[in-house]
Amino acid sequence: MAAEESTGGQTEYIQHHLQHLQWHVGDSKFMTINIDSVFFLLLMCALFIGFFLYVSRRATSGVPGKLQCALEMVVTGIDGLVRETFHGQSRFIAPLAVTIFCLVFLMNFMDMVPVDLLPGAWHTVGPALGFKDYLRVVPTADLNTTLGMALGVFFLIHYFGIKHKGLGLFVKEAFTAPFHADKLWMAILLAPANLLLRLIEELVRPVSLSLRLFGNMYAGELIFILIAVMTLGSSLDALSTYAMMPVQFISGFIWTAFHVLVITLQAFIFMMLTVVYLSMAAEKH
Repeated sequence: MAAEESTGGQTEYIQHHLQHLQWHVGDSKFMTINIDSVFFLLLMCALFIGFFLYVSRRATSGVPGKLQCALEMVVTGIDGLVRETFHGQSRFIAPLAVTIFCLVFLMNFMDMVPVDLLPGAWHTVGPALGFKDYLRVVPTADLNTTLGMALGVFFLIHYFGIKHKGLGLFVKEAFTAPFHADKLWMAILLAPANLLLRLIEELVRPVSLSLRLFGNMYAGELIFILIAVMTLGSSLDALSTYAMMPVQFISGFIWTAFHVLVITLQAFIFMMLTVVYLSMAAEKH
């Protein structure tokens, strides 16, 4: 019986931590907004802008401070990668890449906050304000956030394609690449296959961008929750609880150290794929 109560408590704990604070538009649930994802996304945007403004206004031409040095390393490093990857002419790509990397990294970094810190505080404040006590603090663990960013990149790709090639050449390439034919009748026969492959390629990009980031961050968040429930449950006596505490601490430390690499790598991958897709869109086949 105690084991069943423990299992039920652990399951309820996990389900509670994976539930978003939501607002339903109107009486139906056709449109639902995850308030917590939107709030922490805007908070990270404000933190990103505020930090860059703070450092830039205090920048010196002489010996830079630690913050200025760290920021210059990030900016110059990303700018070098953009110059090697993007072969077109645009002063917009490097700032875009810096923004994507820093913003995605900040949103991913929210996964490093202790699992019960902010949800526990909201458990007391939320109901008093008339809200439910659900709260998730990692915006990129929400598919709506990652898909929204991926769709933004998707529309930007087509904007760059039309801007650099013109509408006529942009549409023409959809029917003539990747299989090119010198003769007109052959080009007509290959046009449906080229168009089909182009549609698949364009649709796969936002799907892969969004699911890759979402899957990694959702899994990371879930592992932190599973580590937290190691000492949760009434079935564990005092001796078992104390025995599990070192295991929980070591597991949390190891996963935290590894997850720092994961959140940084995912931000870098999202940024680089965006730059690569924009470079491909600007190139003429």
